[in-house]
Amino acid sequence: MGQTTWKLTTAEKLVHLLARLGIRRNDWRVRPGLYRLGNPAPDSPVFVSANYILSFDALREALDGIDGYILVLDTKGINVWCAAGKGSFGTDELVERIEKTSLADEVETRRVMVPQLGATGVCARDVRKRSGFKVDFGPVRAEDIPEFIRNGKATEAMRTVRYDIRDRAVLIPVEGKQGIPLAGGLMLAAYLGDGSIAALGIGSAAAAGLVAFPLLMPWVPGKDFSTKGFVLGGAVAAATAAATVLADDGTSLGWRLGKAASYLLAFPALTSFIALNWTGASTFTSPTGVRKEINRYVPVMAVMGASGIITNVAQRLLRSRKG
Repeated sequence: MGQTTWKLTTAEKLVHLLARLGIRRNDWRVRPGLYRLGNPAPDSPVFVSANYILSFDALREALDGIDGYILVLDTKGINVWCAAGKGSFGTDELVERIEKTSLADEVETRRVMVPQLGATGVCARDVRKRSGFKVDFGPVRAEDIPEFIRNGKATEAMRTVRYDIRDRAVLIPVEGKQGIPLAGGLMLAAYLGDGSIAALGIGSAAAAGLVAFPLLMPWVPGKDFSTKGFVLGGAVAAATAAATVLADDGTSLGWRLGKAASYLLAFPALTSFIALNWTGASTFTSPTGVRKEINRYVPVMAVMGASGIITNVAQRLLRSRKG
């Protein structure tokens, strides 16, 4: 059995920063098993967590001053909500971990508290039948657990899944780590081909998906993430197209219109694709809904993006032949 505390060390806070930045993402795991938190007694509560370090640490910090046990499931380093959807935070793993840690020999109570976001993977009835432990579903957020324990029940607010601007903003670095290299390459190619306006446009289209989309998500028109991405990308494309047409760069109006048309096709597709990737970091989506959105919009993005590239390349070839 392991031992842990309520307070995070400076080194652990550094690990959080690296995890938020997506650096060495697969390394930030806690060994599955049973951990003592503080100085628990046989009648102390048992809290269930994923073995993703941010999930584990958020739980123990929220339980400041509460003696208990933390039962860590092997979720392959994935957080509770995502692991529940994938099945690794589930009934079988919970029952197996109860048996492997001999939890029944450590505690007198036959109850474990499972995060509400893990409910999609855990069948309380089956857990009790197979292990003898009753499952209590705690609040959505770990920070509400102390009040939940004091009151013996959850308020409506505790059961409400929130995904506010702070929750979305903290995920931007992780998404940015994947998107920035792609955006940088596209910006360089655009600058070499069409100049600074095109490069700035592509950078803005990528930023619209990586930054503006999560921050403005509730207010951007559209139901699907992809639709919202098309709206933001369309705004960027329109501004870039207008700047291109109005630019006095010595080229013909027809040439500038051709470039503008390619931006209007390609930029919304880029922003929409990046926005679609946020479905994996949002509590607003479900596996079924994500699959439907991918099947519906990815072909549209592909056609628009390819059409924009083809339009840009074709007019280049025509111009070179005329020249």
